[in-house]
Amino acid sequence: MQDDILMKKLLLTNDPDGRWLDSETMLHAVGNIMFHASTVGVASNLHSASFPKNDITDQIELLGCPEPVGSIIRQISCKILCKCSGEGDIHSRIMSLFDLIGKYRWDAKVVLVLAAFASRYGEFWQLIQLYPCDTLAASIMRLKQLPYNLRPLKPQIKALSLLVKTMMDLAMCIIKFESLPLQHVELGNDVLIATKSLVYLAVYWITRSSLACFSQVADFSTKKHEQVFSDSTIIAAWELSSLAYRLSDIYSTLKGQVDVCQQEIERNLQGKLLSLVDEVHIDNQKVLNLVFASNNYLSLKDCSTQAKFGVSELKNKIVLLLISKPQLLPLEELLLLVQQTSDHPLSESLRDSYKILWLPLPSSDTWTDADEASFNFLSDSLPWYAVWKPKSLSSGVVKYIREEWNFKDEEPLMVVLDSNGKVSNFNALDMIKTWGLKSFPFSASKEAELWQDQNLTMQVLLSDINPLLAYWVEEGKNLCIYGSENLAWIKLFSDNITKLKQAGLHLETIYVGNSKLSEQHMKEIMTRTAAINLGVQLSFTKMRFFWLRLESMRRSKLKHGRTPSCDHVLAELSTMLDMNDKEHGWAVFGSGSLTHIMRLQGEEVMELLKNYHEWGENVHKLGLLGAIRNFLDPTFVKGPCSHSYLVPSSSEEGITQGSVICQMCKHPMKKFVVYQP
Repeated sequence: MQDDILMKKLLLTNDPDGRWLDSETMLHAVGNIMFHASTVGVASNLHSASFPKNDITDQIELLGCPEPVGSIIRQISCKILCKCSGEGDIHSRIMSLFDLIGKYRWDAKVVLVLAAFASRYGEFWQLIQLYPCDTLAASIMRLKQLPYNLRPLKPQIKALSLLVKTMMDLAMCIIKFESLPLQHVELGNDVLIATKSLVYLAVYWITRSSLACFSQVADFSTKKHEQVFSDSTIIAAWELSSLAYRLSDIYSTLKGQVDVCQQEIERNLQGKLLSLVDEVHIDNQKVLNLVFASNNYLSLKDCSTQAKFGVSELKNKIVLLLISKPQLLPLEELLLLVQQTSDHPLSESLRDSYKILWLPLPSSDTWTDADEASFNFLSDSLPWYAVWKPKSLSSGVVKYIREEWNFKDEEPLMVVLDSNGKVSNFNALDMIKTWGLKSFPFSASKEAELWQDQNLTMQVLLSDINPLLAYWVEEGKNLCIYGSENLAWIKLFSDNITKLKQAGLHLETIYVGNSKLSEQHMKEIMTRTAAINLGVQLSFTKMRFFWLRLESMRRSKLKHGRTPSCDHVLAELSTMLDMNDKEHGWAVFGSGSLTHIMRLQGEEVMELLKNYHEWGENVHKLGLLGAIRNFLDPTFVKGPCSHSYLVPSSSEEGITQGSVICQMCKHPMKKFVVYQP
């Protein structure tokens, strides 16, 4: 009954007005102070894995409040100091303090009170630590009449440290409950009422314990020498230990209740996400509110500005969820993805139609320091959106992503939610690496459409690698992509190309190495071939872009059930990606205006270049590829032939999709549908 009366009084003081404090980060900052203080005192086991040792004070967020955090903490500290030295009922003094912090949520109330005590507690131990070697600290110690010898106060200090640790553990439990997405998932009334009641009591007793701690630290400066050795120290230690015991009892009960709430919420969240597949939505808000379920209405952030916002900002937009480890992608893959989205020519016109949102998931159930460091660095550098606090994602949501969206730690995904929150593509990553924003709205059907009747051309291979190459493709120039790591072959190739250009052949060459070359190996080749005209000098990153896009093209094709045996483009891609012969090189010839290319390897390339006098005169009338084909195959005819053949649609699944190359003239074949009664 007393607890019921107390809770009613506490609720009368509670009048939150929407202001929000990052309570967890604040508590971590408080824990750092307490940890450093405990290393000076007698209790060195205060620190735990839940409180990082690095200074994160500058990361504390306070939104919707007219005054800064420091000002609020000073007001609380002054209020507590006045109450500690004042007369009257301690309960009345505590309720007066609750009136001061009535506009804050329960988790914010408790961490603000703890922060006020931590500043006082830290100052005391800082003086104790510094006075032996710092004259200023020694002077302040004498002025405040603080005791130099703390050994007689050991029982009191030990009890104080134990109480501080218990308060911190209980505060973390309160924060955990307050962050649960109770507004998204309904729990049984009995569970909620019982847990909330415990939260109110926990906040009250932490506040009361903070007043007791304040009072005892203040007493250190008023104790006379004879009092230090008196029974008052034992009595003070007993008072603090009693409070620690009471808080510990509340903590064990509350922790069990919070765990029950969390488990039920996780089950309900996963079930609701599974049921969304069969539902029709007017927008994406219901889905996003479940995926990013949190009691914090600002669950996302803009990486470029660090501005915080809620899922309502994504309403009526296509959302691309980039799901990966906290380390995201290797550097070249990350740069390629940025280039194909943020730096794409279509980015300005499509900026408000879609958003990329990074959702990092660690390999294990817990976040390591390395995970945190990687996420913090990348989320400050990317041009996209990110989850503000990814480690607070519901485990039910994480389980859903791993099981239903088939996320594996080794392979990132880009799940596309359309403007209604429906999954339109379970992985658009390869499509975007290949086509950039041409793949908007990024659906699986759009990916199939892009490949429909698409042959492997110079435009597909080069347009998104380098602006100059894109220009050459548009101009219809004759181009040659070549690669090798054999210096002798590269020199011989360059010498022959130079002779062909001197003989009047208009041809631009682009050296791309091969798919397996490391950056160090590539730099060695570039250094040793500095005097050789390699053609267009691509950077190592741009070379990697070329090979990464080829790999993405191959995966995109395979994802749609294609096989090299029935898909000419996939067969060419697979062959090009496997051209890593160290002894010989390869070359791909083509023109921007043509819908096909020609690939040659090793001695074939040199044989072609050395015999330019036999086929060069045909370039003007047959074109570069026509002249080459006529030289290699005298039966070649210019332009498409009249050959045709029937492909039954049921003979091989998907064989009628994509392009088919004629085995006689090597041109893409036109597709017609024949109906048979």
